[in-house]
Amino acid sequence: MTRGILAYGGYIPLRRLSRAAIAQANGWFNSALKSRAKGERAMANWDEDSVTMAVAAARDCLGERDRDDISALHFASTSFPFLDRLNAGIVAGALNLKSETAAHDHAATQRAGTSALALALEAADSGPQLVIAADKRQTKAAGTLEMDVGDGAAALLVGSGDVIAKLVGKATRTIDFVDHYRADGFAYDYAWEERWIRDEGYQKIVAETLAALLQDANIKATDVSAFCMPCTLPRVVASLAKKAGMRDDAVQDNMNATCGETGAAHPLLMLARALESAKTGDLILVAGFGQGSDVLAFRATERIANFKPKLGVKGHLARRREEKNYQRFLSFNELVTMERGMRSEVDKATALSALYRKRDMLTGFIGGRCSVCGTVQFPKSNICVNPNCNAAHTQEDQPFADLNGKIMSYTADELTYTPDPPACYGMIQFEVGGRIMMDFTDIEPRDLEVGRDMDMVFRVKDRDPQRGFVRYFWKAAPAATAQTGG
Repeated sequence: MTRGILAYGGYIPLRRLSRAAIAQANGWFNSALKSRAKGERAMANWDEDSVTMAVAAARDCLGERDRDDISALHFASTSFPFLDRLNAGIVAGALNLKSETAAHDHAATQRAGTSALALALEAADSGPQLVIAADKRQTKAAGTLEMDVGDGAAALLVGSGDVIAKLVGKATRTIDFVDHYRADGFAYDYAWEERWIRDEGYQKIVAETLAALLQDANIKATDVSAFCMPCTLPRVVASLAKKAGMRDDAVQDNMNATCGETGAAHPLLMLARALESAKTGDLILVAGFGQGSDVLAFRATERIANFKPKLGVKGHLARRREEKNYQRFLSFNELVTMERGMRSEVDKATALSALYRKRDMLTGFIGGRCSVCGTVQFPKSNICVNPNCNAAHTQEDQPFADLNGKIMSYTADELTYTPDPPACYGMIQFEVGGRIMMDFTDIEPRDLEVGRDMDMVFRVKDRDPQRGFVRYFWKAAPAATAQTGG
């Protein structure tokens, strides 16, 4: 059967940090930053990490699709929040995938996303495979990497049969070429000299892998419609494309000006964006680089026009809020020690047994629907909350994550501790019934109003600094259609 891509999606955080703000703050120390002070980089909120962004990208990809047929989940990242816990398992729980779904973490290289994609395609005949890549990398202040990287995620559903883009070929090279590394116990990357990386890395390793793919798959370079390859070094990708014989217009925008490089997610994010504009017959190449290289080729089928993600990469690029406060970026990423006050000094120990028993409610956001009267409620209980019903043991599972909600009441609290004051929260009324008191995120106090449409998003509830545990739950954010603009 034909193997390939069934669906795609992406996620880019709402906030975009101006590079001019970075240069202005650090130019006194590193004057060279001024030459890079153009555009903006995606900046995750304090309650976002690679897990939450992976969930967001997967929801953008899957939409209202039935998820019971997904046979495996592959999650790629170099910034997993847990070193010894299956991060893909958290994502699977938030997506309400069945427990029979296999889940895998892929890590330790910038090409983890493309490698996970290649592995998933090999197993595509056994059922749809969900491939997600996400990164939120830590960077030192006043460095060029701080300017270049961004936060984001991408998701692809691959399988066999009625694909929107069929796999034409793939090639891989594994070579322990160390362009940069991050050792155990270290928070930041250590990078080597750029000219060495360009000449010995990209120009040799990637060029060799690309040539092998073109030859093995019998592809004419001039037929390539889109070449997706992340690289922050100038003119490298264009040089590789020209050397291979591709047309100049095949080289895709790496989104450096509007997003920044999102690590292991970036090849798949660029691929998702190329698929948004693809037409039947278009040939798309995507490449990943890191201790070797992966190159995969896809050809869009006539079904490409029939699929659209919920928002897509283009939609997320348009949905933005400019951030000029560099200090907020430092605080969100814990790159500066803030005096958080006595109200933040509470023990945040998580009862792991309770988390397990209530995982459907807390991670999957599952409430209840009474099978007698149809009343929807959160959380589930033994007795229906409808006073005219009060039936016992009639609750059926009711997912809340994809339900439409509206603000019923709100508060902007300056006294309650939050990393991004004020703490905004309130009552959310769902259109199908049911209401929940929830934290709000990605919203300014001036935008709070009764009746505002809100989406449910999977976010960090809080972090336990004593034990290193991250607790997740769902929050309400302004509906995506209402978040475009500066």
